Amino acid sequence: MKKSKSIVAIIIIVAIIAALGYYAFGVLSATKDKEDAGIKLGLDLAGGVSITYEAVDGAPSSEDMADTIYKLQRRAESYSTEASVYQQGDDRITIEIPGVSDANEVLEELGTPGSLEFQTPDGEAFLDGDDIADAQAASTGSDVNDSGYVVELTLTDEAAETFAEITGEYVGQQLPIVYDGETISSPTVQSQITGGTAQITGMDSYEEAEELASMIRIGSLSVELEEVQSEVVSAQLGSDAISTSLKAAAIGLAIVMILLIIFYAVPGVVAAIALALYTALVVSVINVFDVTLTLPGIAGIILSIGMAVDANVIIFARIREELAADHSVLVSIKSGFKKGLSAIVDGNITTLIAAAVLGARGSGSVRGFAATLAIGIVLSMFTALVISRILMLSFYGLGVKNERAYRKAKARKTINFIGKRRIYFLVSIVIIVIGFGYMGYQSNQGNGALNYSLEFVGGTSTTVEMDKDYTVEELESEVVPVVSEVTNDSAIQTQNVSDSNAIVIKTRTLDLEEREELSTALQENFGVAEEDIQYTNISSTISSEMRSDALWAVIIAAILMLIYIWFRFKDIRYASSAVLALVHDILIVLTCYALTRISVGSTFIACMLTLIGYSINDTIVIFDRFRENLTNAREKKDADAVMEIGNKSITQTITRSIMTSLTTFVMVFVLYLLGVATIKDFALPLIVGIISGTYSSIAIASGLWFSFKLHIGKEKLVRIPKAVKQPKEEQKTEKEETEPKKELVSQKRKKKKRR
Repeated sequence: MKKSKSIVAIIIIVAIIAALGYYAFGVLSATKDKEDAGIKLGLDLAGGVSITYEAVDGAPSSEDMADTIYKLQRRAESYSTEASVYQQGDDRITIEIPGVSDANEVLEELGTPGSLEFQTPDGEAFLDGDDIADAQAASTGSDVNDSGYVVELTLTDEAAETFAEITGEYVGQQLPIVYDGETISSPTVQSQITGGTAQITGMDSYEEAEELASMIRIGSLSVELEEVQSEVVSAQLGSDAISTSLKAAAIGLAIVMILLIIFYAVPGVVAAIALALYTALVVSVINVFDVTLTLPGIAGIILSIGMAVDANVIIFARIREELAADHSVLVSIKSGFKKGLSAIVDGNITTLIAAAVLGARGSGSVRGFAATLAIGIVLSMFTALVISRILMLSFYGLGVKNERAYRKAKARKTINFIGKRRIYFLVSIVIIVIGFGYMGYQSNQGNGALNYSLEFVGGTSTTVEMDKDYTVEELESEVVPVVSEVTNDSAIQTQNVSDSNAIVIKTRTLDLEEREELSTALQENFGVAEEDIQYTNISSTISSEMRSDALWAVIIAAILMLIYIWFRFKDIRYASSAVLALVHDILIVLTCYALTRISVGSTFIACMLTLIGYSINDTIVIFDRFRENLTNAREKKDADAVMEIGNKSITQTITRSIMTSLTTFVMVFVLYLLGVATIKDFALPLIVGIISGTYSSIAIASGLWFSFKLHIGKEKLVRIPKAVKQPKEEQKTEKEETEPKKELVSQKRKKKKRR
């Protein structure tokens, strides 16, 4: 790149960073102050609307309530992916929607979830809401000005036959759709409808079609509900949580940039600039696309920052190796980006697969995590492969051509990692067995295998009318210690209700004696009246269906990653090793939760999901080097030769593994040091996961890969015997025979020099 073009390129990139940085700073400032221009925050960070419904016809069955909660969860997620729905008592359901502050507006748009019926002209119902699998608004026609708007219905298999029979009988007549006794649509049957799908046409706008589709979807509930209460609730985590998280992110980024510059010199400066652009882009995109940010979402951003650094580190490591091979600086730069491409693409695509599946199958905080992770991955690839390349060539064009500025790689002695695989396997098994043993012990003691939080097991909700309006920080410092002393448990959530002095305290399930003790403590410490304290048992916000969705999402993601790695590496042994190493990391972090008794809630799911993306990416980078070095090797079936190649590959990539882990560790560790209690409980297992992910990629995945190649598959490795060493007597005789020959050759050379 010419000098003039280099200057222009750098000026443009710096200008873009300045503009995006200015915008991102404004967004973060608005977020910190909870202004409208900031990022939409979840209920745990910013509060939102809480709406309570009650069953109309007495106490419904537990199955009907569970079904209704699950369907309401899906409906509420149209307002925010972080919405939560849980049961209160026997016949009430509460919906909490973050990021909104007008309960009346939400109620008006949400409507009262009631009964839905498809009726004949005679008023006889032939289908109800349970028979509708899905209802979506859509537009028809290729021209926007000539579009028609429809509602596309998908019926259950059982309802399809009934619908075909009725529509065949009533061709040319109207079949009213009745919601809570009111006709909301009267479509005319044009012809018999078979196949289980149908369209309601004649909508004047997309909004009208969406409104009808929403009412049909929400009508498919097993329980008829009516609103009994709506209120605006404050955040579960105070403004301190937001400000400390922002401060931790800023400090962590600064440390990471300094480390990159110290270790990589000019490439480190490039990485720091690209990282600054990446950070500004992530903040801007999250704000523009109105993504709701919660604590699990922060996990996705942290992971994507680590991967953004990793992509640069992979390239820089390649550049240093090319310089060590005596290539010119320019050739090394171009070759570094070319050779690093496959590892970056494979690592990021496998993580994108996980994010896509989690977004499609997950719900609540899982979908929020998937959204932020996907955004981060795409942007990290762009900044590493495009921006970093332009900057590197621009610096070279400006005259930075001395190879010292790019830190040529030094030769390293190959470390025998694979040879010690049995030791690594044993250590990991012992740690995991200790974890499961401790879980069994705690379970036998009646404490539960893990310390499940309210989100998983439910508990008791205590509403108290206080003497003043408490801030979230005051609740944390004054009220929580009093409650914790009674419950002997730190897993306590507090919220205050806007425009009132009422607060909501959520704890584990309290028995009668504990409720009376808590009531006394609240009266003595805060002067509240006994009649101002109300107790309600609540269900888990993470329902069995949501847990099932999350579990299936992880399983499907693992299978798809297995298939992708198998396809890319043309060997199932690579894929199975990577997935088993992933399972290893999950079990190690589970052991951490068991031994420390950290509360297992929504952040537990986020932590595990973060680990999946991080660990699989690290493993693929090492496997990519295995593949490259084996392709160039001659002896591909010699076990000893392949082990040497594997150890060489790990040694070549170990600097990159340590550097990536270090930068990600710094981000999380600073968050742990500065964060509030809830964030600490999230950051500590994540730190363990980062360490475990690095260890498993180097020691476990590599060892499994070699063991599989040794014992499984058509092209199994074999032990090729080496040349047999001669006895010392024979070696001595051979030496004596060759020494006179060497002396004769030496004399001849001396004679030639004299001539």
